[in-house]
Amino acid sequence: MTTVLELREVGRVHGHGTLAVTALRAVSLTVATGELVAVMGPSGSGKSTLLNLAGGLDRATSGEVIVAGTALSVLGPPALAALRRSSVGYVFQELNLVGGLTAAENVALPLELDGVSARKARLAALDALQLVALGASADRFPDELSGGEQQRVAIARALVGPRHLILADEPTGALDSVTGQDIITLLRRRCDDGAAVLLVTHEPRYAAWADRVVFLRDGSVVESASMNPVGEP
Repeated sequence: MTTVLELREVGRVHGHGTLAVTALRAVSLTVATGELVAVMGPSGSGKSTLLNLAGGLDRATSGEVIVAGTALSVLGPPALAALRRSSVGYVFQELNLVGGLTAAENVALPLELDGVSARKARLAALDALQLVALGASADRFPDELSGGEQQRVAIARALVGPRHLILADEPTGALDSVTGQDIITLLRRRCDDGAAVLLVTHEPRYAAWADRVVFLRDGSVVESASMNPVGEP
């Protein structure tokens, strides 16, 4: 297995002086190809901060974040954005779909921003939508889709193209149990196909699909446990 994500003694402090708030404290973590790692912990423990740092959406105050062999600290904004588009798929808790774009256009967007032709990007988007059983809804707009369908579009956008690392922040938080199970199954399948997946969840039943579970409290890793993922002998 190849390490896709590595956090080395990563810390994140917001504010300065007496107003400083420590969100993460010297967190070390690796995620390799074919591995699904779940992150659990109470509200305010630093789960979303960890995911934002892993995806280059925020900068570490200390330590180093390495994605696909590249230290994020040495990248300027354009190079960082290019790395995210090419290597990192992000499933936001708020979905962040563009309301004026169809499902296919939302999924194709990161590819087009990376210079892929509109035709090739659409074909790749249609393939990704087929993976999440939404091929027939490619030309519908987000407000014409159910919450579960919108979540699947967000998953397809994260999976489209040669993404090595998938980051998912509570992707099942607003879904019913059946749809939530479908979403976790999709992530597990993508992981089994060779991607590395880092999943933030508060649901033990979804964490049970992981190879390893990392527990955060007050910004620190307090425990890490290997698992026997659901569906494996």
